[in-house]
Amino acid sequence: MATALANASATLDASERVKALPLRLHTNSLAQEEELNKPGGKLTELKAALRRHTEAGDAAAVVDLQRQFDDLMRDKMIALEEDKALFVYHLCRTLSATRIVEAGTSFGLSTIYLALAVGQNAAKSEPGKRESAKVIATEYEPSKIALARQHWREAGDEVEPWIDLREGDLRQTLASDLPEEIDFVLFDIWTPMALPTLRLLESKLKRGAVIVVDNVTSSADGYHDFHEHIKTHRSAYRSLVLPYSGGLEFIVYDA
Repeated sequence: MATALANASATLDASERVKALPLRLHTNSLAQEEELNKPGGKLTELKAALRRHTEAGDAAAVVDLQRQFDDLMRDKMIALEEDKALFVYHLCRTLSATRIVEAGTSFGLSTIYLALAVGQNAAKSEPGKRESAKVIATEYEPSKIALARQHWREAGDEVEPWIDLREGDLRQTLASDLPEEIDFVLFDIWTPMALPTLRLLESKLKRGAVIVVDNVTSSADGYHDFHEHIKTHRSAYRSLVLPYSGGLEFIVYDA
């Protein structure tokens, strides 16, 4: 279970007004997560059933339970935890990343960190690079899209101008109009979409691009095909799972 970090926002380079927004959203996300994970709750029961039927090799039951799990989580406002979000923000600042893709925006909390990094990096970039600086955010669920836009408007000019939200199925929305090179990708998405997304982006990844993937330990089964692809193309990718809650994978593209 994630916990709030004491004085973590002090490391975020933003106005006090903007700092207050992710703090509030993280608090709300944690409260919903705690409610979902109460003993005897629907989510706890589904996770236990998934483990049992997976171990028993009951593929049909696993498929049905996974569908129930996806339906339950579809409208939930669970976000990248604060420590991970701050790590991603500082990583993007260090990389001077200005061309970022976020696969799985949800209600826009992690996008705020990415957009802050892009805007601050763009301010120090050459004019040509500054003009193309964007976070390409992706989201399928209309209710989450509406909330994300609301949060970005609230954040204002430090955040909103740096976001290009692609609404709908990212297999279509990321199929065209991508930057010539991508510096950084964040995967916080329904796991079956991870590999199709990587394949769409792969030809645009610059050498040295960084990919961060959330919950690779807690959702290891869902990421199986994604990791098989990484292993098959071992010469192009170097990866390390960092000891954050649920496992946070750090991948460098080195083709």
